[in-house]
Amino acid sequence: MPRKRPGRVRTKNTNRREALKLSSMAPEDFNVRPGETKSIACPDCRTWRRIMGNTVLKIREHCVSDKAAEGEKHVTCPGSDQLVVLDIDVRRWQARQNRLLRDAMPQDNRRAAQQFYKPLPVPAAPVSRIKAEVTLETARQSYLAHRKGCMRCVGGNHCTDGGILARRYVFALNQEPARRDAREDQERQERRTARKQTAPAVRKAQWTKHGGKTVETANNQCRKRPDDTVSDLRGPEVPLAPLRIGA
Repeated sequence: MPRKRPGRVRTKNTNRREALKLSSMAPEDFNVRPGETKSIACPDCRTWRRIMGNTVLKIREHCVSDKAAEGEKHVTCPGSDQLVVLDIDVRRWQARQNRLLRDAMPQDNRRAAQQFYKPLPVPAAPVSRIKAEVTLETARQSYLAHRKGCMRCVGGNHCTDGGILARRYVFALNQEPARRDAREDQERQERRTARKQTAPAVRKAQWTKHGGKTVETANNQCRKRPDDTVSDLRGPEVPLAPLRIGA
């Protein structure tokens, strides 16, 4: 297998033009990937040519036409021996080119760098093993639904899940009176709390309706009563001193 020799600049001649900076060209018009042959699209003939050299970079000498071997006249391209200056960040340029290539690739051919496998869903647990709030109605519906779809639960016979559901229904049936009493106690407590919370508002509304200036005026009014009466309701005053009747 022939050994691949690195490209070397064998002449010091140039085309006497100002050095071509890669930063002034389109990113897709040159290739400076590490490990690959450096190449560039000649600014004059727009054909891809090799960049020679390691420190001093030049565009390899080439013809205007690629058909010189077929008999056409050999005309050197004015872009031959053009000095090239590598004034870009190769890593950023390579990352941008990779992104452009990935975006230009058809959607069917795209593949993520890292594959993520979606785990299979866990089978649903049987109704008899679901831990949830058990009420009389839910226990009854679960038991009847299981009896309807199970071929082993016939008459008084139950399968494993059917027996668990049956025992759960019987337990809920026995606990229903205690649950009913607890619900009634809670409702009474809620009504009592609601009355306590609304009592100040009710008294305030009553005072606004029946009180105000009228009650305040009546309380502040002082009427002089007759000597023999203490109140309009109690009548004459009862004597408190002992009655001494002479003989």
